[in-house]
Amino acid sequence: MQTLRNIISRYMRSVTFVLVVVLLALILCLQIMSEHKQAYQAATETFRQIEQLLEQNLAELEEVEEAYRQTCLHNAEAIAYIIEDNPSALNSVDELKKIARMMEVDEIHIFDTTGRIYAGTHPEYYDFTFDSGEQMQFFKPMLTDKSLRLVQDITPNTAEAKLMQYSALWSKSGAFIVQVGMEPVNVMKATEKNELSYLFSLFRVNPDANYYAIDGKTGGIIGSTDLSCVGRNLSEIGLSLSDVTLDRKGFHANVNGEESYCVFVKYNDNYIGRVLSRRILYQRIPLTTVGLVFCLITIAVILFQVVTRSMNQYVVDGIHRVNEKLHSIAQGNLDEMINIQTSVEFSELSGYINRMKQSLLDNSEKMSYVLSKTNMYIGVYEYNHHMKRVRFTQHVPRILCLEPEEAETLSSDYRVFQTFISKLCNNPVKDETNVFSLKDHYIKLEEMGRDDEIFGVVIDVTDEIRKRLKIEAERDYDPLTGLYNRRGLELRLSTLFAEPESLGHSAIVMIDADNLKTINDTYGHDAGDVYLKEIAGLFRNFGPKSSLSARLGGDEFILFLYHYGSEQELTDTVSLLTDLQNSRFASLNDQVRVPLRFSFGCSLTGQSADYKKRMKEADERMYENKRKRKESGV
Repeated sequence: MQTLRNIISRYMRSVTFVLVVVLLALILCLQIMSEHKQAYQAATETFRQIEQLLEQNLAELEEVEEAYRQTCLHNAEAIAYIIEDNPSALNSVDELKKIARMMEVDEIHIFDTTGRIYAGTHPEYYDFTFDSGEQMQFFKPMLTDKSLRLVQDITPNTAEAKLMQYSALWSKSGAFIVQVGMEPVNVMKATEKNELSYLFSLFRVNPDANYYAIDGKTGGIIGSTDLSCVGRNLSEIGLSLSDVTLDRKGFHANVNGEESYCVFVKYNDNYIGRVLSRRILYQRIPLTTVGLVFCLITIAVILFQVVTRSMNQYVVDGIHRVNEKLHSIAQGNLDEMINIQTSVEFSELSGYINRMKQSLLDNSEKMSYVLSKTNMYIGVYEYNHHMKRVRFTQHVPRILCLEPEEAETLSSDYRVFQTFISKLCNNPVKDETNVFSLKDHYIKLEEMGRDDEIFGVVIDVTDEIRKRLKIEAERDYDPLTGLYNRRGLELRLSTLFAEPESLGHSAIVMIDADNLKTINDTYGHDAGDVYLKEIAGLFRNFGPKSSLSARLGGDEFILFLYHYGSEQELTDTVSLLTDLQNSRFASLNDQVRVPLRFSFGCSLTGQSADYKKRMKEADERMYENKRKRKESGV
């Protein structure tokens, strides 16, 4: 067993260690949560910047598109004027190309009033009409409304599927339609600024994080700061579209073989996200944790030393002094006084112990006085493992039938006294609680143990036990055979059948002594009594298990067998009675020896608590057995 000093030290170390670990775990969790929050905020801030850039670029794109549309119309109007001023240019492709270069346009197409190209810078488009394709059909309404001045959105042209922006209007004379086609270079440049891939290129200067633009329908990567990922699918880099589309503030995933923290938000029909590796996300935590560990350990050591020293000084040392005093008292020095004044609590404790010690002394004197005034022989003894001697009152030697020398020996060493009590307890009295036989006396013994201290009471109950045994013998036992009589049997059976489930397999056997009347008539009633005693001797303690035998009166006996493990074992035991029916003899006196004969009937009780019904059944079978034996001449 450890000392209180060691227990406190160990407890303080354990508590300190647990507190340090809990604080570190808590701080580590807070740091991780903080890093997640910062990463999420950084991602949302970046997404906000991207949205602002997209909005600015969209406004710029609208301005460029509008300016480009006006330029296309102005060019078409100027070219129509030039051609009307120089109609011969319609017959010269080179002249038209010269005009196109001068006006900085890429294509010139001249339509007649039916909507057919009959002149222009690209002879391969001649004979195309407004019905030649979806892109051409845009201008078909001009055939019915010459006031229309149309500018088409940027779209692939019909012949080459090349992105072009076309504008068309009627010449002032209404003789032809001039269509001008321009490659939308400026518009495309402005459009590129609105592409996510262009915006992501602005973030490549930050190597800690990668940005991705995801197609919301297919899961394809349509833009990324990691150019090797563009065109691939999310599943190829370790993500899934369900991960991206869930509404949550960040999640962890293995992206391109590296554990990462990901934040995605929806933008129009797509998703944009920021992926930061855990290595970068948590790179500040180890250094911070080391510093915290050092600080916590330093604080814990200081706190441990201060608390432990205070506990030792004001608690442990005081308890040691109290224990020393109590040890002296336990050894029998009842004059020892305790006076510890290191604190209010110890002062109170000292007073309580002193009063308790005085109370014990007073009680001991009172008990000795009371016991000396009684007419009963009552003795009290007490000992503990720290006191070698045993203290007992004056009646103990007489009750335990001790000679003066024996009493001195037992009182001088508690171990010798324990051995004596153990031997006494090996002779319990049947049907009595804590009553034991010693020589021709009966002693009631009660002990109470607490820790190493034993307190016992011994009472001489010889007269009471003898009276009880005499009464029970007269009341419950048959004086001739020594078996239970009918009353004793009823008491025992009612007790046993109160819990029939504990009896195991059991049976009731009814027995009737044969030829008793013949023996009485032939040899006299004394011989008949001997005959009955011999039969009773057969059934006393019958079988390998528990049994109960009784004489019901006259020549009738009953045998109850119980605590058998199986029905077969019980049946085998009952069958032994068959062997005894015709194989035993009784010596009535020195000259007369007669066969010992009886009839019996058996009923297995099972789990039934109605033993009287089984007795009746066994009685009927016994008479049946008697009848058969008479018929067979046995």
